[in-house]
Amino acid sequence: MERKTKIEAEEGKQEILITREFDLPLELLFKAYVEPALLEQWMGTKVLKLENKRHGSWQFVTTDPRGNKHGFNGVIHEFHPDQKITRTFEMENSSFPVQLEFLEFEKVTDNTSQLNMKIVFKSVADRDKMLKLPFAQGINMAHNRLQEIVIKFI
Repeated sequence: MERKTKIEAEEGKQEILITREFDLPLELLFKAYVEPALLEQWMGTKVLKLENKRHGSWQFVTTDPRGNKHGFNGVIHEFHPDQKITRTFEMENSSFPVQLEFLEFEKVTDNTSQLNMKIVFKSVADRDKMLKLPFAQGINMAHNRLQEIVIKFI
């Protein structure tokens, strides 16, 4: 399967750059990130809290195939509809420290849009540790699901 989500990780830097073009209007791509029901569908997670505003917080929980629950949470620092979300991301009960995520939503045409995401880690070692996980495959699969689910709203 072709990976449409592009991931760049420059040697010696604490960041990952993620880009993905979607066959979705900008408004629908943004909606996929801010509406709990849509998020739950494409991310395969339960949204416990999602306060889409500056200083808002969010909390998700995922259950793995063995029934173990994994929590994720953070704080929203910037929120500009159809443009930008800046937030922290923390995996609960994990050795990974909190990450800072910059999500920028860009209109390409009336029917296509692009997500530009920058994730900043506490250290290069933490970033490299994340890259050793099936991170790239997971985010590509999630973005494929987002495309498949949200396109039905057109």
